[in-house]
Amino acid sequence: MSLKGAIFDLDGVIINSVPLHFRAWKKMFAEYGREFTMKDYEDKVDGIPRADGAKAVLTNMPEEEIEKAAAKKQGYFLGFLEEEGINVYETTVALIEELRRNSVKIGVISSSRNCSGILRKAGLYLLVDAEINGTMTVKGKPDPWIFEEIGKTLELKSDECVVFEDAVLGVEAGKRANMFTIGVDRRNKPERLSEADLVISDLSQVNYEKLCNFFK
Repeated sequence: MSLKGAIFDLDGVIINSVPLHFRAWKKMFAEYGREFTMKDYEDKVDGIPRADGAKAVLTNMPEEEIEKAAAKKQGYFLGFLEEEGINVYETTVALIEELRRNSVKIGVISSSRNCSGILRKAGLYLLVDAEINGTMTVKGKPDPWIFEEIGKTLELKSDECVVFEDAVLGVEAGKRANMFTIGVDRRNKPERLSEADLVISDLSQVNYEKLCNFFK
């Protein structure tokens, strides 16, 4: 099979919103008297739907209160985003542009309901052929649903797609979808993503030609 589609996770691969998300989570959890560390972020909320992240820390809390907590976190994140803007990984954008020049379809996935707005604000929306985000009924990673669904939307088979993921659960989901999965290690902890077919620290380390070689 040949490479026909590339699927990018939004947070951590295309944009660096981790600092904003972390501060928003930390501020929200503090209101419930809970400490929240970067390790908690990585282990409990990274790469999954917002309500699931809230539930992972605020255990034994009624569903209605979980929804309120998740909404608070969303409000804090949007406030920080408006104040500070979006930090885009330019090497990822360069790779997306190269892939598009070679007729590779581009998909973006995210559990965030902010995905479309962020892509527009960053000037990247027109580079994307398909998107699945948190406004839809999304099964959380490591369930492979989100990758299988965007593959169908792009009208591609799983063995025609490459996935770029920075989260452990995202890598697991990509592999379970039977797609060639590249782990993007932004934390200098490549062992976290060892289940991936390839681990890189930045997307400047791959290009269209190198990716095509993986599909031969």
